[in-house]
Amino acid sequence: MTAVILLFVTGTLLLAAEIFLPGGIAGIIGGVALGAGSILAFVEFGSGYGTLATLAAFMLLGVMLYLELVWLPRSRVGRALVVESAVEGVSQPPVAAEGVVGATATALTPLVPTGLVEIAGRRYEAFCRSGHAARGVVLTVVGLDNFRVIVSESKLP
Repeated sequence: MTAVILLFVTGTLLLAAEIFLPGGIAGIIGGVALGAGSILAFVEFGSGYGTLATLAAFMLLGVMLYLELVWLPRSRVGRALVVESAVEGVSQPPVAAEGVVGATATALTPLVPTGLVEIAGRRYEAFCRSGHAARGVVLTVVGLDNFRVIVSESKLP
């Protein structure tokens, strides 16, 4: 009887810990402990107590799921666990299409085919359409990609 109760208590605690631990491992182990307690009740005490233990395990599982999925999100503790703020920002400076396309750029690093260029005093990651460009070469911005400018070697008249 002690082993059955111990498995049920362990399973219940692990299911409760699943609320705070990521990954689902504690919940799976808790469910296995409840199942093992039910099987042990069948083996040691027969089908009457085994059925009762299984019903108790399902009731505990249902109560824990209700507490985790319905009650906790509405409680003060649950609201404190959830991050509701958003970070308003970008990882790179915005590239203005009107001011950049057609501008001249100077290669700060060799572009093979990507590297850094300087346009009007600002550094940008660039992709060279012609494949390679040496450091210090003057280039022309011909387009924009998601996070970089597309450059090509300048054709001087």
